Amino acid sequence: MGVAENAVIENIKSRRSVREYTDEDVSDEDIKTIIDAGIHAPSGFDSQPWFFVVVKNREMMKRMSDHCKPRLLAMLDEATNDAAMEFKKELADEEFHIFYDAPVLIIVLGNNASVTADIDCSLCAENMMLAAHSMDIGSCWIGTGCFIQDNPELLEELGITPDYRVIAPIIFGYPAKEYHETEKREPEVVWVD
Repeated sequence: MGVAENAVIENIKSRRSVREYTDEDVSDEDIKTIIDAGIHAPSGFDSQPWFFVVVKNREMMKRMSDHCKPRLLAMLDEATNDAAMEFKKELADEEFHIFYDAPVLIIVLGNNASVTADIDCSLCAENMMLAAHSMDIGSCWIGTGCFIQDNPELLEELGITPDYRVIAPIIFGYPAKEYHETEKREPEVVWVD
């Protein structure tokens, strides 16, 4: 394996979901680089169905978080496993912020006219997170952020038209601590030769 291939594999294996950030802003130039990496993802029929909203306004992120938290709490109402119980405690805390006080949120939206938008925008999102990691910028896909889709007022303020749906709300920022490798289960693979 060549040096470049090894670096790509290492970048993939070392990326982690970051939930603690420093106060340092992510520059607009770096945000543009991250989005540019995203749009180089493959898309079905070369439809490129993505649209992006960049949110740096902390008050807007707080309002979005406040809208989404009770919806997730309602979904977790029946959950009893330890992880869900711990997360329910966090969500019930008024100070808890689903976007972890990150300096920037990039919402990847998919065009409703595209039959492959969910897959295409997910590929785009992964490219963005890997690009950010290569730039020493942390990221975390906040699926709970998709609940903003049911708030017309927030959608209007964010410039999201009915032609698009929220697919990948991703936070970005500089990690406040070092994240270590997590153990991955061996994959189940069927080989057909």
